[in-house]
Amino acid sequence: MPEPASVHRHRGTRAVQRMVEFAPSTGGLALWAHHRDRPADEPAPIIATDGHTIWYGAAFESLTLPEQAGLVAHEVLHVALRHAQRYTELQQFVGDVDLPLFNLCADAIVDSTLGHLSWLELPAGAVLLDRLLASTLGIETTLEKALLEWDVERLYREIDDRRQDGRDGRRQGQKQQEGGDDGKASRRSSATSSKESEDGQGERSDGPRSGRARALARGLVPDLLPGRHGAGSPEDEAEASREWRERLTRAHAGDGAHSMLRTLLADLPKTRTPWEQVLRLQLGRALAPSAETSWSRPARSYIANQGRMGSRRMPFEPGRTQSKRVPRLAVVVDVSGSVDDALMERFAREIEAITRRLETGLVLVVGDERVQRVERFKPGQSDLRAIEFHGGGGTDFTPLLEEADRHRPDIGVVLTDLDGPARFRPHWPVVWAVTAKDAHAEAPFGRKLVLD
Repeated sequence: MPEPASVHRHRGTRAVQRMVEFAPSTGGLALWAHHRDRPADEPAPIIATDGHTIWYGAAFESLTLPEQAGLVAHEVLHVALRHAQRYTELQQFVGDVDLPLFNLCADAIVDSTLGHLSWLELPAGAVLLDRLLASTLGIETTLEKALLEWDVERLYREIDDRRQDGRDGRRQGQKQQEGGDDGKASRRSSATSSKESEDGQGERSDGPRSGRARALARGLVPDLLPGRHGAGSPEDEAEASREWRERLTRAHAGDGAHSMLRTLLADLPKTRTPWEQVLRLQLGRALAPSAETSWSRPARSYIANQGRMGSRRMPFEPGRTQSKRVPRLAVVVDVSGSVDDALMERFAREIEAITRRLETGLVLVVGDERVQRVERFKPGQSDLRAIEFHGGGGTDFTPLLEEADRHRPDIGVVLTDLDGPARFRPHWPVVWAVTAKDAHAEAPFGRKLVLD
């Protein structure tokens, strides 16, 4: 797509100037976003965003200045609140997310935040949060209270009651958790339903709540384009969320009564540390080379004082030298569960990078109720991608941990769904790495790390 003649001039320039004039700090958030014009002959929505860039269609120029300011402020808050990125993250957790419904929830929060401003005009038919809650969930509340309590993910989860195969998928999932099948069978059923939905084989029809919400949104043009900009690394995404949260907080405090934000607290971007960074920190501390006492060489202070303190001879003071022992990491893989190929790729790549950087030996223990495979690898040469997960069946961590203990590791990582007993507790620290679907499972000891 051709770049405009000047990146500093675009169809929304006057609207941004109006925002900065009436709300210097919160209006100035528009200066952190990228703005681009669509070609005049290209059919495009009046305005939309991919979470990074605000795109302007040719029809935007025909609007009045207050209408333009309302639309630009709306898109700026979508960018600042990272709604496009949060849609993608929610997809990773629940699988099937209806974009128009999610877009409506995000629009309701944003428009409710801007609705008190007289210098801009919201689009005709804009749905505010209090009306959406009353119409879909039967909750009567004020806008201020609703903005303090509801974020876009919670709002979407409550409204989305779409049915699959004539049944309410949410109630079916609750039934599976409450009894009947074992936990792993329930997860297999959920995974199958999710796969069917992704493949388009399991069409979902609106339930009462999602049907009423969709009726409210009739006539509104979706303006979120998730995935168009492309996702960065988990570290970059976490840093971007932290930066936007700080910008929003500072801007709101700077404008005071003139702020574009109302009492928008619940939907501020969530800041969380990526699991890769947590894993590096945990393993780095345990596997870092340690120093040992060396009687073959004196301490530096002893050498500097030439073994004397004044006229008196000092007793010999041993020095410290780096340990020659190679640190060792144990990775235990429970193959009775299931791990997505892409997630396994990230996990394997991270383990390889850590062992290579810290020059760490690796012991791999693979099994379920019994040990199936044990291998040793040199630093950075582990082969975790070829592991096959067969799903179902039982798991007993006791023989797996006992086998890992035989190799005297400094720390261990167990990739599992935490569905099984652990009657052996090693003296070395254990990190239980679980996928997002098992995030609520309890670890018997050690630390739990959610790979999301």
